[in-house]
Amino acid sequence: MFCYGVRGSLILLNCNKAVFAPLLARTLSTTADTSGTNVEAKLPPPPTEAANSDGQPNTQQQRSLHIAVIGVPNVGKSTFINNIVNHRVCPTSAKVHTTRQSNTAICTFGQTQLVFYDTPGLVTQREIRKHHLDKSFKSAYRHAIQHSDIVAVIQDASNSWTRKELHPTVLDTLKAYAKLPSFLILNKIDALKSKRVLLDLIKTLTNDTLQGRRAGKKSKPREPQTVVADCTPLSERETSWSHFSDVFLVSALTGSGLQELQDHFISAAKPRRWEYPADVYTDASPETLIVESVRARLLDYLPQEIPYNLECMIEYYNVEKHVVYTSVLVKCPTPRIERLICGESNGKLRQITERVTSDLVEMFGQAVSLTISTMSGGKRTTA
Repeated sequence: MFCYGVRGSLILLNCNKAVFAPLLARTLSTTADTSGTNVEAKLPPPPTEAANSDGQPNTQQQRSLHIAVIGVPNVGKSTFINNIVNHRVCPTSAKVHTTRQSNTAICTFGQTQLVFYDTPGLVTQREIRKHHLDKSFKSAYRHAIQHSDIVAVIQDASNSWTRKELHPTVLDTLKAYAKLPSFLILNKIDALKSKRVLLDLIKTLTNDTLQGRRAGKKSKPREPQTVVADCTPLSERETSWSHFSDVFLVSALTGSGLQELQDHFISAAKPRRWEYPADVYTDASPETLIVESVRARLLDYLPQEIPYNLECMIEYYNVEKHVVYTSVLVKCPTPRIERLICGESNGKLRQITERVTSDLVEMFGQAVSLTISTMSGGKRTTA
C-alpha cells in the first residue's frame, strides 16, 4: 500500500471587484485579476433567514424553487451550481462523467430557498458501457426532474462542434417532461468574442421563438410527448427546442451572468415551506463528499479510462477541534495502475492529496488532514 498524508489549513482569498459590461441587452459581470486573466467569481453570501417575533423562522412566508440542471457531459453543470450557491458542493474535473449521481445543492436567500439538482451528463447506452457507469446512471436525472419545478438546460457555447444543436438525449428528455417549464443557459461565454455568434446560437437553439414571445405573441401550449426510437436521418433530426421560456448567457467559471439568473430563480419561487434548514448547503454526507472529491481529482491526474476503473472508499472520518481528519482507500485493479497513481517516490499521489485537501478545505470551511492510500491485489503494502 502506498499512502501519503497532508494537512491543509484555511486560506483566505482576496477577490477583485467585478467589472460590469453589457452583452445582448443583459448586464453580465466578469471578474478579472490585475493581469487581465479571468479568475473564479463567487456570488455574495445569502442573507440570514427572517424570523417572527418569537425568534423562530417565519414558515408562512417561506418560498422555494427546485431546479433540475441537465445537459451533456462537461458543459459545466457542477461548476455552475457551485458558484451560484457560493459553496463547493458538487465535485468537478476536466474529464466527462465526474458526476455519477444526482447531487443536491441548497442555498437560502432571505425567505427563499433554491434547491438545485446536479444531474449526470445525459448519455447513450454505449457511453454507459464504455465508462463503466452505474445502471442507475440514466434514472438519476429522471428522478431529479420529477422532483423539480423547472428544468435548466446548460449548453456549452464555446464548443464550435456541438454548440449549434441540442443533443438528441437532451431533446428526448425535454419532450418526455414537456409539461415542466424549461429555459436555456449558454455557458462559457467568456470564451467567445463575437456577440453575433451568441445571437445566432439563441435563434438556432430556440428555433427563433423567443423574440416573438417577448413581443407579446402567444406560443402554442405544450403537449406531453412520448419518446420513441429515433430512426430519422441525421439531416432531418430536430436540433432545437421551441418551448424555452428564456435564455441566459453566463460563464460559470468567472461568475458572469449568475446574479441575473439567481434573481430569476428567486422571483419564480413558489410559496411553500422549506425542505432544508437555512444553513444547509447539501443533503450529502461528509463521507460521500470526501470520496467524490478524491474520485474527481483522480480523473484529472490519470490518463484515459484508468480512473473510471478505480474504487474509492472512506476508511476514517472524524472532526476534532475544528479539524477534519479523514482517510480514503483507492482500490486498484493491478499493481501497474497502483504504481501509475503513486508516481515516482509517491510524487503524483502527493499532488492528488494536496489538491483534494484544498478542495475539502473550501468545501468544509475548516482545516483538513487527509490521507489517501492505495491497494492492489488484496494486499496492503507500505511504501
